[in-house]
Parts: sequence; C-alpha cells; structure tokens
Amino acid sequence: MQYFFALKIGEKRVKNAQELLSNFLSDGTPALPALALKDNKSNNWEPVGEENYFAIVQEEQGYLIAICDKNGIAKSIANWFSLQSKDAIKNKIVEAGNIEEYFGKVSLPV
Repeated sequence: MQYFFALKIGEKRVKNAQELLSNFLSDGTPALPALALKDNKSNNWEPVGEENYFAIVQEEQGYLIAICDKNGIAKSIANWFSLQSKDAIKNKIVEAGNIEEYFGKVSLPV
C-alpha cells in the first residue's frame, strides 16, 4: 500500500480510538493520538489495525491506558494515572462490554 494512503486510513483509525478512549476519561485528561502505521522493516506500508482493545502499561510514573489493535499497536493513549484512577477507568471500559483487554507487549510512540 502506498505510504500516504496507509497513513490516511491509519489517521482515521487513530482519531476514532482517541474519541473512544476519551469517553472513559472523566478527569479532563486528554486521550492523545499514538501510532497510525504498523511498524515494519520494509517499504510495505500498512495502517494500524481497525479492531480496538484496551491495554494498561505500568511504569514508574504510574499507569498508561491505551487503545490498541490486535497486535498491540497503540492508536491512542492517556497517561499517567494512579492505581485508583486506573482501576476506575478500567471498570468503565469493562462495563461498556465491547472492548477486550490486550495482555501482550504494547507498541507505544517513542
């Protein structure tokens, strides 16, 4: 796929994931855009996947919550949350019932 065509599709999926994640954030924390293209070592460009999973990544600063595709490529992120805030957001996502949790390695923007 051509780079600009793949990027346009990926950007649309990132925007949708950003809006989706924003629905679960209540404290004014913005959902940020992340990766629009799959990371590959060739010139074969592919947009990030269409499917949505949520993932939680723990770092020293706290917890990051991401909407990612089936390969763990983050399309939208929100960070850094305390344990209590992370749990509240996770509960909202789980109660919505239509987003599964991703447990593998998450690809995040540098």
